[in-house]
Amino acid sequence: MIDTHAHLSSRFREEIKIEGLSAVILSASCLQDSKDNLELAETNKILLPAIGIHPQNIDDDPDKLEKLINSKVTAIGECGLEFNEGTDKEKQIAIFKRQIEMSKKYDKPLIVHSRKASDETLEVLKGYQSLRGVIHCYTGGKKRINKYLEISDEWYIGIDGNLTYEIGLEQVVAKIPKDRLILETDSPFLTPVPHRGEKNYPEYVRFIYQKVSDIWQMSFEETEKIIDGNAKKLFRI
Repeated sequence: MIDTHAHLSSRFREEIKIEGLSAVILSASCLQDSKDNLELAETNKILLPAIGIHPQNIDDDPDKLEKLINSKVTAIGECGLEFNEGTDKEKQIAIFKRQIEMSKKYDKPLIVHSRKASDETLEVLKGYQSLRGVIHCYTGGKKRINKYLEISDEWYIGIDGNLTYEIGLEQVVAKIPKDRLILETDSPFLTPVPHRGEKNYPEYVRFIYQKVSDIWQMSFEETEKIIDGNAKKLFRI
């Protein structure tokens, strides 16, 4: 099993629970997270660092972010758009585009965050050729699945623990091609059933795997093989 999105930087981390996992992608939301991820990855070979600036942290300097990129960086993100009231949309878009350009320059996949900005996120992404990445914690409904998958043959949809308690999301997952789905915990958030209401950990991704197995009506082992294969292809691990 692979958790393709976990926050284990110093501001979130109390303990790390990764039993049964072959890899964990460490997502970043700011410069400090990015630095923490690089340091944490040195402690365990299955912890794979991403670096990025979240749309709520656009005061961080993307030039400083780029200076952190080295061969050990697995991905760029999470980055994207979140258009809450009072948001500086132009600056968000500029910081997002800058990170897309980094992903292309250094051949790293993107981890994209999109809230209250699905159509705008798609518009930005479609302005680039040959992107590789994932739309994290997908909330675009059934109608936007194909629009995201049309970005490139190496674009994936990430699903989180809310799949275990949101019936509508089950219907969305049933529409996602099996070879374009990856799973993530977004630890310490979005804890799946049966631990909903508690702190989330990467190893709880197994409950999301089990739910997908149920939806696909396939064995856990078959489901794991497909999902892990998708993650390995995207992140080249």
